[in-house]
Amino acid sequence: MAENATTLHALIRAGADDATALSSPGGVPLTFGALRALTDRTIAALNAQGIGRGDRVGIVLDNGPEMAAAFIAVAAGATSAPLNPSYKADEFNFYLSDLNAKLLVVAEGSETPAVAVAEKLGVPVVRLRPTPEAGAGSFTLAFTGAAAAPAAKGGPAEAEDIALVLHTSGTTSRPKIVPLKQSNVCASAGNIRRTLAFTADDRGLNIMPLFHIHGLIAGILAPLSAGGQVSCTPGFNALKFFGWMSEVRPTWYTAVPTMHQAILARAGRNKETIEANPLRFIRSSSSSMPPQVMKEIEDVFGAPLIEAYGMTEAAHQMASNPLPPRPHYAGSVGLAAGPEIAIVDDEGEPLPAGEIGEIVIRGNNVMAGYENNDKANAEAFTKQGWFRTGDQGSLTPEGYLSLTGRLKEIINRGGEKISPREVDEVLMDHPAVSQCVTFAMPHDKLGEDVAAAIVLREGQTLVEKELRGFALERLAAFKVPAKILILDEIPKGATGKLQRIGLAQKLGLV
Repeated sequence: MAENATTLHALIRAGADDATALSSPGGVPLTFGALRALTDRTIAALNAQGIGRGDRVGIVLDNGPEMAAAFIAVAAGATSAPLNPSYKADEFNFYLSDLNAKLLVVAEGSETPAVAVAEKLGVPVVRLRPTPEAGAGSFTLAFTGAAAAPAAKGGPAEAEDIALVLHTSGTTSRPKIVPLKQSNVCASAGNIRRTLAFTADDRGLNIMPLFHIHGLIAGILAPLSAGGQVSCTPGFNALKFFGWMSEVRPTWYTAVPTMHQAILARAGRNKETIEANPLRFIRSSSSSMPPQVMKEIEDVFGAPLIEAYGMTEAAHQMASNPLPPRPHYAGSVGLAAGPEIAIVDDEGEPLPAGEIGEIVIRGNNVMAGYENNDKANAEAFTKQGWFRTGDQGSLTPEGYLSLTGRLKEIINRGGEKISPREVDEVLMDHPAVSQCVTFAMPHDKLGEDVAAAIVLREGQTLVEKELRGFALERLAAFKVPAKILILDEIPKGATGKLQRIGLAQKLGLV
């Protein structure tokens, strides 16, 4: 086991040569020995083209084993910059320019607009050709044009080199670059491995997008760091999930709450599959899991749902509920699981247990700072070296963390501060409600007022007035949504998260 690996090159030494590292539904398994050989070949090929440690390589590939393998192989010798394949040309133009990419990896035959953008920017493009017969994720790279001078800094990356660069979501401002060192990424993978007690016997079913920190670290690197196996799907598909479950026989999976809810909606007709493939646990992260959904998942799957708390700047995991027999609680994201966690007031002073304030973290999985952004760094870090998460919450005396919301998402209704999560939880208690997201909408006198968008359970009917009455019995009147929209689907972000910021505009309430 790569117990204290500080580089990706060391992390993938965890598995036995002939043990499966990556697989895919219907595919030939790729062993750890083959993954290590593929990584070394890729580093050598990049070095020969002048790409070495610290050079940024944009990766635009669909979800699947090739994306997982390419991320690892590139990041082990250069800097991986995975980009969402569904971006439009102007988005690729922004990200490739902002990253100062030295190379772009795309699939052979891919029609992605990223290619034309790279050519316009003078960024060389390399085509990745999958060789699935050699194992899931196996590939060769086809470079065009004359070879550049060999890389100045070749060979495997070192602990302080940047392994991965991602942008923040930028819901309210220009996206910021988050550079994560090899040591940050490996520390986070190790934290998750210990939290979830991964071993070489674990098999994960990855349905998370691999341009996102959750999928890359929790879905791929953490289980590999224990010598475990990951089966990489083409991406989330609720209709195919139970077929994959039957074939892969996973011991666990990780997802965001909206994915869990979509899986839950189809669980009733897949009881035999669930019983035939008992899971050790199910993990949820990246946005809050409604307690009602957590209970339903645990009842249906007969497995603990382990909610965790992560963000890109911390290379994903910050806190997690523990595995049984230790308790895990609905509405809590658990105990510090890697970095130190504290709650501070507006002045940055620590608050005692039970008090609500801003959540701050520090640890070896946390980035050193945003790239080329002194203003953001001055705001993000305290004098004591704590990173300000922008989330509000409180700690119990036992150390369990509860979130009350993003500071930016707290609704300020004429001076009354309202946590959208509190309203969500009340509305989710109505038996007809399947999904809910509460958000701020502009108000000419109060500044902001409370609004909510909901999706009903299949076959249920409900009118806005009835749901407002239900909420009024359980919430102070000022917290009851002034407007409730009943929708077939709530708009989601690229990673499947429900996003409160900007929702009023998207839904025409501005």
